[in-house]
Amino acid sequence: MPPKSRFTRLDAFTKTVEDARVRTTSGGIVTIASLLIVFWLVWGEWSDYRRVVVHPELVVDKGRGEQMEIHLNITFPRIPCELLTLDVMDVSGEQQTGVKHGIQKVQLAPASEGGRPLDARALDLHAEKSAEHLGPDYCGECYGPPPPESASKPGCCQTCEEVREAYAAVSWAFGKGEGVAQCEREHYSERLQAQRDQGCRIEGGFRVNKVIGNFHIAPGRSFSNGMMHVHDLANYLDPTQGDHTFTHTIHYLRFGPQLPDDLTNRVGGKTMGWTNHHLNPLDNTEQITSDPAFNYMYFLKVVSTSYYPLGWKSRGYSADQGGSSDLVSIGQHGFGQDGSLETHQYSVTSHKRSLKGGSDSQEGHKERLHAIGGIPGVFFSYDISPMKVINREERTKSLTGFLTGVCAVVGGTLTVAAAIDRGVYEGATRIKKLHQR
Repeated sequence: MPPKSRFTRLDAFTKTVEDARVRTTSGGIVTIASLLIVFWLVWGEWSDYRRVVVHPELVVDKGRGEQMEIHLNITFPRIPCELLTLDVMDVSGEQQTGVKHGIQKVQLAPASEGGRPLDARALDLHAEKSAEHLGPDYCGECYGPPPPESASKPGCCQTCEEVREAYAAVSWAFGKGEGVAQCEREHYSERLQAQRDQGCRIEGGFRVNKVIGNFHIAPGRSFSNGMMHVHDLANYLDPTQGDHTFTHTIHYLRFGPQLPDDLTNRVGGKTMGWTNHHLNPLDNTEQITSDPAFNYMYFLKVVSTSYYPLGWKSRGYSADQGGSSDLVSIGQHGFGQDGSLETHQYSVTSHKRSLKGGSDSQEGHKERLHAIGGIPGVFFSYDISPMKVINREERTKSLTGFLTGVCAVVGGTLTVAAAIDRGVYEGATRIKKLHQR
């Protein structure tokens, strides 16, 4: 017998000699069953440890001087592209009139012909012609107003578009360009006539300051008249130019980049079933009217939303940190170099009314009266929430929690199995003694 160590008296796991151990069939069955249960529960602990969930947090948005992108795709089946203008303005005083950069207008065939997109050749058929063939010394007249600053040749109006810009700068209505040599040369009136039954789809994105503002799609060239923002509605309301209305379909409208489908599935989980419609509630919205003097207004509350991947640590953003967001192309704003994503979600309420005034009896509200006047079109007013939602990917368990769970599973299962085996053994022994009497 080996000599006893000083640690022998500290042994909490006393042993029995081999001759004193009794092995039974029931004990073997309980052992196999307990091992299977241990493996099953440990696998569950491992799956739980590997599972990644998105944990939402609500914090105060401390960003300053930021910008955000607005992406849209809206179809107007009963108004041609030539008459539509997209304007943006905000409370800081910044205005973007006739937005073109990042925005594409797609001409659509008349609704009676299915509203299909016209091919590129059909679009180029009426493209504006330059004045190069008139000679290098040609200087077009602006017909009253001073030449626009964006003129291709300083002090001149070389194209019909430049004459229109000059008229808009001094708040003059332009009409069809009768008597304007540049417009007659480019067949501007004929182009309007050819497109009068067409539709238009406006798609693309543009960047705005992250402050309270609005953008709208309205007919005619826009200009400022004193403190008022107005549009040249002459061609839109001209009955000879067709029956135009602002019937429209919003295919999508979002603030910031689109969320990947796998991310929305993780955000929603198994019970909620999130889609991007939860973030962009105006997607696939359709409004129909037969009144040309009709106004649609959407009031949006925009909430900044961040998504941080597993193990994320701030290493800067491609847009807002380390440089001006103007250096980032449209569509890339909000994607972080570290895998994070900065976007926005919004809630919306809407209102529509006829500019002719009258009661809202068609909507079941006879007591409600609409004001007279305004600009026909589709208007989006957005407000920025002071709060920010942060969705952070996290594991449900840490490594320490996983090891603790495994120890609890093994220890608890074996303890229960030992109690069951002991009970079965004692019961079988007593029954055997009763039969021997």
